[in-house]
Amino acid sequence: MEKEKKDRHLAQKSFFTLSEFRSEIGISLVLARKLILWGEVEATKAIDGTLQIAHSEVILAKEIFKNPRKKALYFFRALGPGLITGASDDDPSGIGTYSSVGAKFGLSILWMAAWLLPMMLAIQETCARIGIVTNRGLAGVLQKHYKKKVVLAVVVLLVIANMVNIGADLGAMSSALSMLTGFNFYLGAIFFALLSIVMEIFIGYHFYVKFLKWLAISVLAYIVTGIMIHPDWLMVFHSAFMPEIKFSEEYVFAMVAVFGTSITPYLFFWQASEEVEENKLHKKLHEFLGGKKENLHTRIGRMRTDVETGMILANIVFFFIVLTAAQTFFVNGITNIESAEQAALALRPLAGDYAYLLFAIGIIGTGLLAVPVLAGSGAYALAEIMSWHEGLELKFSRAKGFYAVIAFSILVGLLLNFFQINPITALYYSAFLNGVIAFPLLIVIMVVGNDKKIMGKETHPLWVKFFGWLAVAFMAGLILASIVLYFK
Repeated sequence: MEKEKKDRHLAQKSFFTLSEFRSEIGISLVLARKLILWGEVEATKAIDGTLQIAHSEVILAKEIFKNPRKKALYFFRALGPGLITGASDDDPSGIGTYSSVGAKFGLSILWMAAWLLPMMLAIQETCARIGIVTNRGLAGVLQKHYKKKVVLAVVVLLVIANMVNIGADLGAMSSALSMLTGFNFYLGAIFFALLSIVMEIFIGYHFYVKFLKWLAISVLAYIVTGIMIHPDWLMVFHSAFMPEIKFSEEYVFAMVAVFGTSITPYLFFWQASEEVEENKLHKKLHEFLGGKKENLHTRIGRMRTDVETGMILANIVFFFIVLTAAQTFFVNGITNIESAEQAALALRPLAGDYAYLLFAIGIIGTGLLAVPVLAGSGAYALAEIMSWHEGLELKFSRAKGFYAVIAFSILVGLLLNFFQINPITALYYSAFLNGVIAFPLLIVIMVVGNDKKIMGKETHPLWVKFFGWLAVAFMAGLILASIVLYFK
């Protein structure tokens, strides 16, 4: 009875507030705001500054959102840097690492996907929260509270590690293209490098971010591949939630490599900086609202949905890559996989042409997504320390130093493929080093994120404190175990 009264009341309304509109359609407030920003829904501004949406617009929106596919598409469009960050975590170098540990240890390493997820969520939310509250990138915040030389040293290590990863990703993408089409490896590497540079430097962030988000779909290839091989799901889920830890030097090394690939330093810097970029985009909506500023609580709520979606996606892909490698390579005695493209080739006779094709296409898609993120994260960090103008929304003439770092990082990565320095075989060790480098950074991030002088009222919620410090303790334990086993 109450529902019927409410329906009649709503039907008689000429205009809806933003809150009523989103409640009537059954969407989030974030998506309701985005629909207005995109021009999909027309809204007028009342004398008191609130938004009013005509009844006719509500009816049209209701019809659109009846279709589940369209509803999912609009939700996808509303997501921001969290999705891109999560998807870029599964780049070709990450695919190589996950394939390698899956081939070497089978399902016994699969538990890390489920157990690392809450830690990944906590750390990325912390980085995003720092960017939102301070409106500065991570390097800028660290520099304000720690010695510049220390922060610079960390950033230089980050840029160098990113160059190696970029080189590996470009090589893997070109190899995948060569496998699929017979295209020359070196020309392919040059093509992908130049494409990444042109798109990142000469296309504005508000357009470029749309391209990156669509590339995020490419990681779904690995989920489909994992399903296509028809694994024993009972055994898979048992391995996923019941840790089978082996106290051997190789196994602990693999755990550190997986940790360093999943919770990796370049994502910390990228996430914080992209929240600053997102803030610039949302100014358009604020201007429409008559200069009314979006409160921090609303922004953090929007960010959490975004980050959770991206990290869950990254984790599921990690799960399926390890699963695919374990169920195809490990069970057939193939325990030495050194690269993503080798994994794709080895998959073909074991799982068929379609699985091979999806795996290879995924390498190209994730590489196109990850290379700009790798180059951009280092550029943001270095630009903040050097007090350069920075931001993907700025034109080249206004941020020459920032864009020079991006171009230089990609070109150095490209050159690694020409001087017979095989970065792909070094990625496993690079992932291990990323895990070690992440350790002190995690401590600093957790301390900064809980400092009331910096964060005000937006310090860590309890669950972030627990899982964030658990990540620090977990990494400390792995490093200590590695040292003990090495000298044993």
